[in-house]
Amino acid sequence: MENTIHIGLIREEKQPHDNRVAFTPKQCVWIQHHFPQVRLYVQPSPWRCFKDEEYEKAGITLEEDLSHCSILMGIKEVPVEKLIGGKTYLFFSHTKKKQPHNQHMLQVILEKKITLIDYECLVHPDGQRILGFGFFAGVVGAHNGLMAYGEKTRQFHFKRVHTCHDFQELISHYFGIKLPPMKMVITGSGRVAAGALEIMGLLGIKYIPPEEYLINKYSYPVYTQLKAGELYLRKNDKTYSRSDFHAHPEEYECRFLPYVTVSDILMNGIYWDHNIPPLFQADDLKKDNFHIQVIADITDDTNGSIPCNLGDSTIEQPVYGVNRDTMEQTAPYLPGTVDMMCVSNLPNELPRDASQYFGDQLMKYVFEELLKEDNEMIRKATIADKGLLTPTFQYLEDYARGV
Repeated sequence: MENTIHIGLIREEKQPHDNRVAFTPKQCVWIQHHFPQVRLYVQPSPWRCFKDEEYEKAGITLEEDLSHCSILMGIKEVPVEKLIGGKTYLFFSHTKKKQPHNQHMLQVILEKKITLIDYECLVHPDGQRILGFGFFAGVVGAHNGLMAYGEKTRQFHFKRVHTCHDFQELISHYFGIKLPPMKMVITGSGRVAAGALEIMGLLGIKYIPPEEYLINKYSYPVYTQLKAGELYLRKNDKTYSRSDFHAHPEEYECRFLPYVTVSDILMNGIYWDHNIPPLFQADDLKKDNFHIQVIADITDDTNGSIPCNLGDSTIEQPVYGVNRDTMEQTAPYLPGTVDMMCVSNLPNELPRDASQYFGDQLMKYVFEELLKEDNEMIRKATIADKGLLTPTFQYLEDYARGV
């Protein structure tokens, strides 16, 4: 076919290697069936969660050289020496906030006349992001928070998520596990919180409304959920409006403090930026009534909404302790410390399910638009067009010039 569109799924080369992929083998088959003008090629990879053989079995071509493809799709940033000039790339570029570590990559993208479409910038008409791995970050983060509490109290033991083939295997691990009485508070109402709530449901942990949670004791495990409107209120009139909060966060106060005195575990899934007050202050940790023993900081902002987030932990070693008096890092699971779970790439523990979820959203909302000559949604997410910053991203000019 003359008008065939060749699309390549690139190997993840950024260190440490990501094991996710934009489309699973079954999704590739579906795309080629429903879009006969599209041919997909997969660059072989030893660390991808779907093996090369799985793509081959599905009839998808493995191809080391993807220079014949016009569109190249990955997940994480692409090392500059791997960028092919003149192509259209889709990946999470982490450049829109002028992240210093990706400045050189953006410069090379412009030099090589590449078109860069950033997954993070693809939004529905109401501004909601289309793509993200937040749900599985929430699933894994909630599991890891509970795992850390089990290890700290020596009352129960959870296996590690990344030892499971997929989510289904993790679910079967929960059969028959009896949890002790404990109180958990989940913050946020987006995809991350939805993932954490999934784990609450699978484990049969009971939801308690915030006002009851604060005053009652329970002989079984319970959780409450605090959405932004319950966490933050305007200082002057004690009201909350989402648009006003995002425009003027400094005019709001955080109402979380009472929860530190009654909760065993905090699972943090709230959006944060530097103008938003933290959930509590570093000095609050020193107080005798600070009851939280484990914090799963799933949104993971160092020194962000959680002042004792001292930096990322890893999938291999997900938990570290924090001395409540000195705020210094310690070994995990020591008495009297707060244990922190701050892994920034949590979905990599369930990469097959996370990839399928991501690919589903891509297929539903993005793929068809991507193939059109001109599409507003794609245009708004295009940071560079054939080596030039697009109007929406002109503010990156000094960053791209190296200023």
